Amino acid sequence: MKIMPCPLNGPRNISEFACLGEVAAMPDPNATDDRAWAEHVWFANNTAGVVREWWCHVPTSYWFIAERNTVTDEILRTYPSAEVFKARVDFKPKDTDS
Repeated sequence: MKIMPCPLNGPRNISEFACLGEVAAMPDPNATDDRAWAEHVWFANNTAGVVREWWCHVPTSYWFIAERNTVTDEILRTYPSAEVFKARVDFKPKDTDS
C-alpha cells in the first residue's frame, strides 16, 4: 500500500488523493485572451523529473502541493498551498458589449 503524507490529515492511503496537474504560474486573468487562458488550464509540460503538482485529499476536499519525481513516482514533499500562494486573486467579469 502506497502512503502519501497529507499536510492536513497526516499519512493516508494514496487512493484517497487526486492529482490535478502541475503548479504553473497563472497568467493575469484580467489581461489574458481566451486562447492563452485555455492553454494555461489544459496544457501541461509533462516534465520528467521533480515537479510541483496540485493534489486534493478527496474525502476532505483539502488542496495542497506535492513535489513528486515523475520518473520514479516518489513523493518528496507535501505542503499547504499557502506556502507558495500568499495573495488572493480576484477575477473580474469580462466586459460584454452584446
